[in-house]
This record gives sequence, structure tokens and C-alpha cells, in this order.
Amino acid sequence: MSGAFLPYGRQTIEDDDIAAVAQALRGDYLTTGPAVEAFETAFAEKVGARHAVAVSNGTATLHLAMMALGIGEGDVCVAPSITFLATANCARYVGAEVVFADVDPDSGLMTPDTLAKALNGARDKRIRAVLPVHLRGDVCDLPAMKAMASASDAVLVEDAPHALGSTGTFGGVAHPVGDGAYSSFASFSFHPVKTLATGEGGMLTTNDADLAAKARLLRSHGMVRPAGGDPWWYEMPELGFNYRIPDVLCALGLSQLNKLDRFVARRRQLTALYAKLLAERTPRVRLAASPAHSDPALHLLTVLIDFEAEGLSRRTVVESLKAQGIGTQVHYIPVHRQPYYVKRQGLADLPGADAWYARCLTLPLYPTMTDGDVARVVDGLAGILG
Repeated sequence: MSGAFLPYGRQTIEDDDIAAVAQALRGDYLTTGPAVEAFETAFAEKVGARHAVAVSNGTATLHLAMMALGIGEGDVCVAPSITFLATANCARYVGAEVVFADVDPDSGLMTPDTLAKALNGARDKRIRAVLPVHLRGDVCDLPAMKAMASASDAVLVEDAPHALGSTGTFGGVAHPVGDGAYSSFASFSFHPVKTLATGEGGMLTTNDADLAAKARLLRSHGMVRPAGGDPWWYEMPELGFNYRIPDVLCALGLSQLNKLDRFVARRRQLTALYAKLLAERTPRVRLAASPAHSDPALHLLTVLIDFEAEGLSRRTVVESLKAQGIGTQVHYIPVHRQPYYVKRQGLADLPGADAWYARCLTLPLYPTMTDGDVARVVDGLAGILG
């Protein structure tokens, strides 16, 4: 191993982040306090949404979105198979069923064509929501998907943990991911490998005041304090959860949010360098495709490799890179192949998802990487592939 180990992703925590957390720890609130609302306000302004609701983690955002939209038993949600488990599981949490859509084999994204096929296959069911996933940070075709969802009396819920800082341009207008122009909710995660880190944490954005209020209610046990009641009195008109995020984590989130533009700019620089060096040194390896409308701030640097043509297994490549101090990951195992869903609905035929999975490999990408780190990764890969 030469040089420090390069994980596929990691947080960027600086002295001012530590100072912000220390200040919060010295304050009066460790759970819900003023930093929560301040983080929500600043985040909504940053992405151009009217409302933001901070919660305990990214999975909780999706669960709350389903609940706030009233999705439940007898309903169906459409999600791409190439995503993390939570995108599909959030529908099951509320008793709804999942129909898996295929993806473009070169981008991993659900497309209008693959969505149309999924909707057609579920035309006899009550479709309530479509969950486009902005995989890696690339933006889905939201206007087309919005129109298709609306034609089925469904709404869009953007699964956007990878895409904070990304922009989609539609009809000549640039839309930051999360601005709510085409969706009822957009969901973000602040896990350490994401663009902005709070340790654990998540955010829902929406332009619908009623949906925002419902999500806030449900994140805290469904509990209300009626006006004019006794000071200690509370009521629970409906079942909620404890999905609150601590004040101290929101203090970190606020500090990180101030650096988002810098983080995004560096991610874009590193991505461009990867593209250049890969083309020069490993021409058979290519970056995952980006749609023309997408200007991504990539969270994941995913390449496509025809392992069979190279005469190497993916495991061999992964272990050989690890021996050189280079971490990798695979995003993702198709969810439609997970035993839970195969048992519930059989094995769907989604060739795009299978083709993506067979070739994908995620390489290191995070703002504190140097240009030399990128060269080291590409050189290591080139050496393995010959």
C-alpha cells in the first residue's frame, strides 16, 4: 500500500464545524432547539424551496413523505430497482406495494421509457407515487415523469440524497434539486459520505405548507398541544414517530451548508480530472452517463467496466485496489433481486438494472482528495486492467 487509504467517500469536517458543534454543546439545547429551525430555513433558501423539515435520517424522510401523502394499504409506489433499499422500503412501511422500474444501463437512472413500462404494468392498480432517484447526483427527467405521474393520479417524491447541489435544466430554466418545481417532496440525507454531513440526519423539502406541517407533526409522535389547554397538556390525534434530529447535529449542518458551494465546486473539478485521466489511461473504462439536462454535483464517482471482456472478476479488481489503499463500493445491488421482494412478487425482468449492476464500480470521490489522489486511483485501475 502506498499513501493513505482512500475510501470511496468520506466527510469533510473542518475546525469551524467543530467550533459550531462545541458552541451548540455549551448551549441550552441538545435535542430540539433553535439550530433545527435555523438549519431548515437556510436549507430551504439554498435549494429554492418554500419549506424544509429536518429529521433524524434519510430513511425517515421517505417514511414521513409516505405518511404525509396518506399513502397506505392498497396503494402502489413506483421506484427504480437501482437505488438503496430505503426507496422501496418506505412504501412497505405504510403498507403500500412497490412496482420496480428498470433503468438506463449506462446511467443507472429511471427514464421516461422505463417509467412508462412500469406504469403500464401496474395500470390496474392504484398508483399513488413515483419515486425518481437522482442516482450518483445526476438528475432524472422530472418534467416528463411529473406528467406521467399526474396522468396516473400520482405524485412525484424525489429521492435526492445523492444530488444536493445538482441542477436540472428544463425548458431553459435551471432548477436546483429540491426546489419542488415538479415534486410534492424531495428527500435528502446527511450521512457522512454525502455532500453535506451531519453524522446522521435528513431533510424533506416541499412547496406545500400543509404537507410540511403534516411532516413536522408526524416526526414528533403525532403530538399536538391545543391552544388554551393546560401548560402540560398534549394530545395525539394520529400515530407519529420520534424522527426528530438533535440541535447539535443541525449546528453542524448549518456550518456545512455554508461550504456547500465550495464542496460542489471541488467535486466537479475532481470529476473532470477523473474523466480526463480515465480517457487517457483506461479507455475501456468510462464514467456513468449523464443526461443532457443534468448538471450534477456528483456524490458517487461510478465507472462502468466490462469485467467479462477484461477477463477479471469485479471482486479481483476490488481486492487489488484495496491492496493499493484504494477503497471502492458497488451502487447498487438491484432491489428487485432482494429476497424480501422476490418472495413477495417474484423476480421481475429488468435487464437495464442487471446490466448496470454487472458493470458498475464506485471509485473514491470527496472534496479533500488531491489531484494526485485521482491519478493514483486511475493508475491503480490501469495497472490492474493492463
